Amino acid sequence: MLLDINGGGRTTSTTATVVRPVREVDVGAPASRPRKQAAWSHRYRWSLVAYEALIAFVAGAVVVVTRPSGVDPSGSLFWAAAILVIAWPTLLGITGAYSERVFGAGSDEFRNVGRAGLCLLATAGFVSYAADLDLSRALVVLAVPLLILATMLSRWLGRRVLRALRARGMCTKRVVVVGRGASALDLIRQLRREKTSGMQVVAACVTVPDRARVSQAARLPVGTLDEVVDVATRFEADAIAVTSASETAAQYLRELSWQLEGTNIELLVSPGLVEVAGPRLHIRPFEGLPLLAVEQPCFEGWRRMIKGAVDRTGAFLALLLMAPVIGTIAVAVRLSSPGPVLYRQKRIGINGRTFTMLKFRSMVTGADQQLDALESANISDGPLFKVRDDPRVTSVGRWLRRLSLDELPQLWNVLNGTMSLVGPRPPLPGEVEQYDSSVSRRLLVKPGLTGLWQISGRSDLPWEEAVRLDLRYVENWSLAMDAMIIWKTAYAVLKARGAY
Repeated sequence: MLLDINGGGRTTSTTATVVRPVREVDVGAPASRPRKQAAWSHRYRWSLVAYEALIAFVAGAVVVVTRPSGVDPSGSLFWAAAILVIAWPTLLGITGAYSERVFGAGSDEFRNVGRAGLCLLATAGFVSYAADLDLSRALVVLAVPLLILATMLSRWLGRRVLRALRARGMCTKRVVVVGRGASALDLIRQLRREKTSGMQVVAACVTVPDRARVSQAARLPVGTLDEVVDVATRFEADAIAVTSASETAAQYLRELSWQLEGTNIELLVSPGLVEVAGPRLHIRPFEGLPLLAVEQPCFEGWRRMIKGAVDRTGAFLALLLMAPVIGTIAVAVRLSSPGPVLYRQKRIGINGRTFTMLKFRSMVTGADQQLDALESANISDGPLFKVRDDPRVTSVGRWLRRLSLDELPQLWNVLNGTMSLVGPRPPLPGEVEQYDSSVSRRLLVKPGLTGLWQISGRSDLPWEEAVRLDLRYVENWSLAMDAMIIWKTAYAVLKARGAY
């Protein structure tokens, strides 16, 4: 997990080679001339500037044109609307909303847009009062808030485009991974897996004994820890990502940062805290010594009470609104094959408590007794049982699974408090018996009707990745994260990737 993730965009060979020894670089001396920003970053930034100036023009023009007294080119409202076209992109630039660092990842981009909006509202109000200007209330109360929302929408759409391009290997940032062998390989695998993060690993620098192993495993050029800057220069890297290890401790990082001065090569540091991110991490100065503070995860308190209230209210309303759909599905299941409408299965919930999870029956009756005959077709790399084109699934059941409609009865589980709308995937008792102490942390919260696993690939996910996503949710849970997951679940269900 990196503290800072963004993009840059060229391609490079990934053949398994080892870089030759290179010259030493004096501490404090720039490694090379400053690197230019990638062309895609300039195009993306100026596209945003042009669009956001346009929507500022539209917002101001609508207020001016619709004013009952008519258009007055010499009036203060006309000039305020004209200034808005320049002021809005300027404020966005001042708050950092056009920085490459915030493009495509994290919440900083939206937070900076919000800051610019508050500054615009405060400035408009203060200037109007101080100069006694005759500004329309519609400009401050309606046009500016709508301008902020339109800008948020443009950033969201821009992210969708940028993530799609990054998934195809475009608009990426070239990265050199630095650290001890095992931790460097872990980071390389994670960056390669998260293609939409925009990080393209082009080389690695590790301890001398690890060079051959990392080169063979990662199929990358590999140098030593003393060659980082020259390797980054040779492969035109945009960033250096350093993993946590004794060899890359404070003094090493300090000297590396000195060597990177004036190069425009970004230095990223992985804190070595697996799946801990976001609001739980803070840099705090203690008597001039900056320390990384890690807050305790929240499993109790007022936020949990709100989550419980939202869960039950949401489940109740969903059951009411979807009653016709649920009734139709129940009839279809009953008519499609002999057997009960609902399938009941024992699952493990919060703190290891067993509960009965409900689903619409999507398989023939007695499907559990056919597991042994299908064992050779199992594609799971963990304790789960996964079979593509499972012959036990009924014709109606295949359609239900594709749209996740077989899980609608779990709204009753949410209503009775055994499940949550959002949470880790509810595990089977046999899975829990194989858990180690770290995986058991999934049981610290209620299992969910949807979760990070649902919006990240569902059944296509490897077991290790599914566990990692569940642990990420447990460690970093928040009401905002729940809202984001619910929002993305609809898209994941319609896309039907990993549904079988």
